[in-house]
Amino acid sequence: MPSDRFSLARRLRAGEIVHTGWCGLGVPIVAELVARAGFPAVTLDQQHGLYTMDSTAAGIAAIHMAGAAPVVRVPLGDFAVVSRLLDFGAEGVIAPMINTAEDAQAFAAAAKYPPLGERSSGPLRALMLNGMELGEYVAQANDHVVTFAMIETREALRNLDAILATPGIDAVFVGPSDLSLALSDGNTLDPHSKEVDAAVAEIGRAAAKAGKIAGAYTAGADRANELAARGFRFLAVASDTAFVRAGITATWKALKR
Repeated sequence: MPSDRFSLARRLRAGEIVHTGWCGLGVPIVAELVARAGFPAVTLDQQHGLYTMDSTAAGIAAIHMAGAAPVVRVPLGDFAVVSRLLDFGAEGVIAPMINTAEDAQAFAAAAKYPPLGERSSGPLRALMLNGMELGEYVAQANDHVVTFAMIETREALRNLDAILATPGIDAVFVGPSDLSLALSDGNTLDPHSKEVDAAVAEIGRAAAKAGKIAGAYTAGADRANELAARGFRFLAVASDTAFVRAGITATWKALKR
C-alpha cells in the first residue's frame, strides 16, 4: 500500500503517537500549512469551527496532498454527514457527545461498511485522492478508517466500557473542556482540574484494557507530552487560531518600536 494511503490507521496500529493540528477557521490553505509544517494529521472542526461541507472537502484534499491524514470532527448528532466526509477522503472521524452504546452504534453504522455498519458505497473523492479502485477501497475502509467517540459527559463515563466494546468504534477521544463543565455541573471550565484529570486517567485505562486507542484535545505541547507518556496516542496539540496568534504575537513583540 502506498505510504499516503490510510496513514492515520497505519501509524496508530504501529503504536506511534500521532499529533494533530486542530483547524476551525474554515480556510483550507491554513490546514494545508499545518500539514506542511510536519503534523502527520490535521483535524477540521465542523462542530464548533467555521468549516462548511465545501471548505471541508477542499481542506481534506489539501491536507492529503500535503502528506498528512485528514480527520474531521462532525457536528453534534449529525451522523448523516459521517459517510459523506469519508467519501470526501477523510481518514478519521471524531463524533462529539457519544454518551451511550446506542450513540456509538449509530456512529459506527454511518462510518463502516457492512457487516460492521450501514455505510453506502460512493467514495468518489476518496478514490481519486488515494488512487484506488472502488473494490479495493471498500475492502480496506473498515480496517483503515478510524472512528473516534468523544467522551465528555458523566453519562459517557458511566457507559465507557460499553462504548469501547461497540463493534466499529476504534478509539475514544477526550473533550476536556466539556468534561470539565459536566463534572462541575456547569460551574467550572477547567480542562486540567483534578476531576478531569482523574477521568482522563480512567478513560486511558479503559481504552488500554479494551485494546482501543485513546486520544485527547490538549491545547498545548506540554499537556500533549504528558498524555503521551500516559498512553494516549492521538493528541490534538493546538488550534489554527492559536498558531496564528502565537506567530503574530511573537513578531509584534520582536519589533523595535
